[in-house]
Amino acid sequence: MAISWRNYQVNNLYDELMAGSGRIRPQARSLCRYFQRLSESALQQRRSAAELAIQGMGITFTVYSEKAGGAIDRAWPFDVIPRIIKASEWQRTVEGLKQRVQALNLFIDDLYHDQKIIRDRVVPADLLADSVNFRPQCVGITPPHRVWAHICGSDLVRDRDGTLYVLEDNLRVPSGVSYMLENRLVMKRIFPELFRSNAILPIDDYPSQLYDMLQAMAPAGCDQPEIVVLTPGIYNSAYFEHTYLAQQMGVELVQGSDLLVDSDDVVYMRTVEGRARVDVIYRRVDDLFLDPEVFNRDSMLGVPGLMRAWKKGNVALVNAPGAGVADDKVIYAYVPRIIRYYLDQEPLLPNVPTWLCHERKEREHVLAHLDQLVVKPANESGGYGMLIGPHASAKERAHFARLIRRDPRNYIAQPMLALSTAPTLIDDHVEPRHLDLRPFILSAGDSVQVTMGGLTRVAMRRGSTVVNSSQGGGSKDTWIIDDRESDHAVACC
Repeated sequence: MAISWRNYQVNNLYDELMAGSGRIRPQARSLCRYFQRLSESALQQRRSAAELAIQGMGITFTVYSEKAGGAIDRAWPFDVIPRIIKASEWQRTVEGLKQRVQALNLFIDDLYHDQKIIRDRVVPADLLADSVNFRPQCVGITPPHRVWAHICGSDLVRDRDGTLYVLEDNLRVPSGVSYMLENRLVMKRIFPELFRSNAILPIDDYPSQLYDMLQAMAPAGCDQPEIVVLTPGIYNSAYFEHTYLAQQMGVELVQGSDLLVDSDDVVYMRTVEGRARVDVIYRRVDDLFLDPEVFNRDSMLGVPGLMRAWKKGNVALVNAPGAGVADDKVIYAYVPRIIRYYLDQEPLLPNVPTWLCHERKEREHVLAHLDQLVVKPANESGGYGMLIGPHASAKERAHFARLIRRDPRNYIAQPMLALSTAPTLIDDHVEPRHLDLRPFILSAGDSVQVTMGGLTRVAMRRGSTVVNSSQGGGSKDTWIIDDRESDHAVACC
């Protein structure tokens, strides 16, 4: 046999498939027994088939290398053993994510209008004043349905006791959903029998849900809106996703040079048949490069006059400029208070405990315990710029202490969570690897939809908790599976 679950050690952590040594969680029973029956050669054939499918489907991501002198396209790293979550548990998670994105949209809208939450001292005024993602150019603008963050990717992690936490919210241009969809296609191609024998809930309706949400954002009176995906171009790390989503929705993929804003403050697309009006732009370009008239004057990625067209309601921008004000790890710490303030509800999903370095007492605690904490900058992404204290050298901790003292507003600290693991195929056997989960939430005002699962990212290096693909991470298919049968773990065969 290629896999022996009896030899799999959970190492006193929460494992997504195994409840303990040799004990399979009920929702994973069918899967684990299937993999146990595969011979070593059959297992290796399936893994090779997955790698060939990824190459044939052109599933890549881009990394930047100083040694290579630029961008490098790499095949998407994928593990063939899926992660499984019970449908009953996922429904509770969905409700928590909906609550969270509703409160965040109310928060963003308030910041660009009355700022009641600042006046009521729920969120300190100086945090807004020092925010690098607050856009004064957006003050007073009211996007359709008062929705600013139409697409949110919230990262979830599970601790040693099985508690699910929100680690961060991605509200600017969240990426990864195409890999979630492609992971499923690869699994269906190489393991079709598993989809016949397991009640796996589907995810392939996401492109149509995205299209419907974009259509709902169109200017009033626009029955058949022209929708485009605006990409920075082929050198962007998420370019594969931009092309994939445009293709799946049947809309045009454009760059800034393909669009223009005329004197009527309307956005047009250049086509071989002449100009065509554009009504909705799903933009994958950062705020500061969207419009050189308003933001970065040297930007070649955006469209001059785009903000004028948006302010007049002639075009919808998804996500709205300025939504990133809530995509800040310092603001993240206030989200439970934000939920209570706007919704008068208790948060359904907890935050990871967080220390704010701009608060003197909390900063002193962080500086005294750097060897025990994870320190993160407020607005970095991709796992960059952070300190993992227990794994850092004394020199690295001293460097971060200086950074914190120099700019305390820019740093938060969190405990080193014992992230959950899942069995991952390493060479010819399985080992536990740490992982997270990024579900995607679509908001069109009253209608909020959450993907059936999300993108599971895996830290492929033993002991590592860094799951980002740019730093050696991989991914798994995520199954939300019917759990109406027995809810008791069983011994493996």
